[in-house]
Amino acid sequence: MDFLEHDLKTLLDDMREPFLPSEIKTLLLQVVSGLDFLHAQWIMHRDLKASNLLMNNRGEIKIADFGMARYYGDPPPKLTQLVVTLWYRSPELLLGAEKYGTEIDMWSIGCIFGELLTKEPLLQGKNEVDQVSKVLLPPSPSPPSLFLY
Repeated sequence: MDFLEHDLKTLLDDMREPFLPSEIKTLLLQVVSGLDFLHAQWIMHRDLKASNLLMNNRGEIKIADFGMARYYGDPPPKLTQLVVTLWYRSPELLLGAEKYGTEIDMWSIGCIFGELLTKEPLLQGKNEVDQVSKVLLPPSPSPPSLFLY
């Protein structure tokens, strides 16, 4: 068993500056490799988020918290939509899909990617309805005073 000193969420919160693009690339490559391994074993994680990614002092990432993980396959198992922390939940889950697959984990990875870039969750809905609007509706344009010239 490995000892992992940090979770990615706490690390992001404690950092003064966001990760460098090269660091993000390295981190995401590890997460996607781990997820590829899970999916090759017919396992959906169903709750990927920054706090469920653990990292040691050498920069090695491991996926954690398999409490919501499920096997999938043919025939597809009965699955609930009430999985994945709200800010990382895919559109199909938000819209109540009764069948879904590994794409929900990939959506969560995209949300984590945005969080690594900005140091905060990408789509921070207050509830399910607000989350649907953040995911499906285009963002309001920024006032011109916020543009850098």
